[in-house]
Amino acid sequence: MGIGVQQDFVESVKWYRKAANQGHIDAQLTLGLRYEHGDGVPQDYEIAARWYFKAAEQGQDEAQSNLGSLYSQGKGVPQDYVEAARWMGKSAEQGRARAQALLGSMYLDGNGVPQDHVLGHMWLNLAAAQGTKEAADLRDALVKLMTPADISKAQRMAREWLEAHPQ
Repeated sequence: MGIGVQQDFVESVKWYRKAANQGHIDAQLTLGLRYEHGDGVPQDYEIAARWYFKAAEQGQDEAQSNLGSLYSQGKGVPQDYVEAARWMGKSAEQGRARAQALLGSMYLDGNGVPQDHVLGHMWLNLAAAQGTKEAADLRDALVKLMTPADISKAQRMAREWLEAHPQ
């Protein structure tokens, strides 16, 4: 970050790797980010996916979301929408807005999950409630394809999810 020292991504990767190899979840996430974006190391999606996987297995929601995104795009791992939805679902269940938005769009399109406009609306609505504009726009477009009963059901499911997962 360059706080108190000169910013040096290469040096930071060395220290993050030491912590990550000891199982430090946030260091594993950060190494995944460094490799995904090529900060201090050559960009390498395969290595990014490996570090994300280590953190994701331990429940780190951002790593789960990022790993799901890599599976969705086929970057560093084979493209696999089912695996993408699995990791997005784990992250979305922890309340991560980006994962909720992406999972909602997966339900909308039927990528990796059965197409389900009600579930799609629910996840998009939850992401929109956290300020994700793209999710709000997609949800608002989806409403035009839904019956009033389905919209009501999706809204009820979102409320119930929020009650079961107080922030």
